[in-house]
Amino acid sequence: MDRAGSRYRFPELLLGLGLLSVSMIVSSFLWAGAIRNVKRVDDALTITGSAKRPIKSDFIVWRVSLASQQPTTQAAYQELKARIDRVQRYLKEAKVNPAEISLESLATVALPEIINGKETGKTAAYRLSQKLEIRSTQVDRYAKLSQQITELINEGIPLTSEPPEYLYTELSKVRIEMVAEATKDAKARAESIAASTGNRVGGVRSADTGVFQITPRHSTDVTGEGRYDTSSIEKDITAVVSVKFGID
Repeated sequence: MDRAGSRYRFPELLLGLGLLSVSMIVSSFLWAGAIRNVKRVDDALTITGSAKRPIKSDFIVWRVSLASQQPTTQAAYQELKARIDRVQRYLKEAKVNPAEISLESLATVALPEIINGKETGKTAAYRLSQKLEIRSTQVDRYAKLSQQITELINEGIPLTSEPPEYLYTELSKVRIEMVAEATKDAKARAESIAASTGNRVGGVRSADTGVFQITPRHSTDVTGEGRYDTSSIEKDITAVVSVKFGID
């Protein structure tokens, strides 16, 4: 009876093993297909693109500093006012638009009396200072005038002409255009790399806009945080974009 029972169970065992084998083979194909699909989805290429454009500053901010030091605030103010008036006359003679000139607040500092290296508790003098600020779109003309105004020093006017700040007012517009240019550059580079491996560039997966570098013309002085040079009229603006493309 045991032998007969074994003969009857043996075909069932073979059938079970066969079904198990078929199931494993099918699972293997499905798993392999899943792996290929995941790989296809994850295939990507990250490329950095850049764009560079020359720009010219279209706005100038120029400050002239004056000061006076006298034993009393009244005397210091009278001397400072006379010096401010002389500078304003000079600017008027140079045909600077009065609407482009503004006076900053007056600053007053009491200087302590010092004898034998120690303060006596008394005031030795008062120092008053004030700045004139010129803001204009006439960049070239006022850049030249900022160098010429030191002629007043020969008249006994102890002024300080601060280095002008040269700005560019169309940055928001230019940045948008340059991001587009840098993205096109990234795609061109990606297509060149993909073609060398027999692939095609797909859609953009993600994009990361880097910092902008605004430097003096032909300068390579950049920083990781980005730079905005205000010391030069002629500048270069550089945009960098990191783009992740799908690969077909």
